[in-house]
Amino acid sequence: MLHSGHITFLMKAAEYGDVFVGIGSDYSISKYKGKGPVCTQSERLFMVHSIRYVKDVWINSGEGPLDFIDDLEHIKPDVHICNEEQHSEERKRICEELGIEYIVLKRDTIEGFPQRSTTKYRELCK
Repeated sequence: MLHSGHITFLMKAAEYGDVFVGIGSDYSISKYKGKGPVCTQSERLFMVHSIRYVKDVWINSGEGPLDFIDDLEHIKPDVHICNEEQHSEERKRICEELGIEYIVLKRDTIEGFPQRSTTKYRELCK
């Protein structure tokens, strides 16, 4: 569920350079979270690709919370950016081992917008 918090994150990530986004596959999300995504991976690809801050987007090739590792090793970006919810010591360690700068952004909103979360959106839709 794409919301203003995601756009704010991508806008802030773009301050560090070109933004490339890997998104979880429908299978991986269903397996990891125990429920399928609201929008299919094709629809999510379309939406994220249309965001002006994003240079390119793809479906991650792995599974689970670190489904992007194989793609990260292949792409070898200069910087890997995640938010506080995505941060883990394992993610940080992998980036350090690959020589990739690791940045954790705070969950911020644009002034005048409420704090958004996919979990809260899901609750509102019930």
